[in-house]
Amino acid sequence: MATKKSKTDTATATAITLPAMQIERMQLTLVGDSPLICHAWSEKAKRAMLDRQMKKAKQARETRDPEADYWSSLYVIKDHPERDVTKMRFGFPAVAFKSAAVDACSHVQGITKVEARGAFHIDGDMVQINGVPTPREDMVRVMNSADIRFRGEFREWSARLTILYNASVLSAEQIAHLFTLGGFAIGAGEWRPQKDGSFGRFHVG
Repeated sequence: MATKKSKTDTATATAITLPAMQIERMQLTLVGDSPLICHAWSEKAKRAMLDRQMKKAKQARETRDPEADYWSSLYVIKDHPERDVTKMRFGFPAVAFKSAAVDACSHVQGITKVEARGAFHIDGDMVQINGVPTPREDMVRVMNSADIRFRGEFREWSARLTILYNASVLSAEQIAHLFTLGGFAIGAGEWRPQKDGSFGRFHVG
């Protein structure tokens, strides 16, 4: 007795051809238009957060040390024994600048955030900031309570980014345009335009 062939037996396999990605490399220089305020997570803050998650007993509040708070707010790439800022190198998370460019898609037509997020990447986790940091003191409100924050800022700064991008999705000109818009409308760091501030603005130089 003959058996009936299934569709699976008679179907012809279809070859799937994926278009090759056009991965290219470019460099952009970002020039600060307003001070860049840093706020790295200090070891003390990370330890306190972990203690809360582990339900450890709350420790007594330590005496505020403005200088220690200032130094812990900075992203140090290369330290110096005497903490001479002119001989040190500082950085800033690369993801902050990428987020500014991706979020800028809200201000342009034809490019979605999903497309931009996968179309380019900044090389490295940390971007070196060219500039000299100085301490600043700000009054802030946390959980309806007033507090003082001591952080570092770069009043004049620039950063050079190495970017890998898929040229079949976005061109170098489009990416540069997103960074320009992101630097104006979104910014980076504390009190940036995205958070109702005016700090951390930049343009492509």
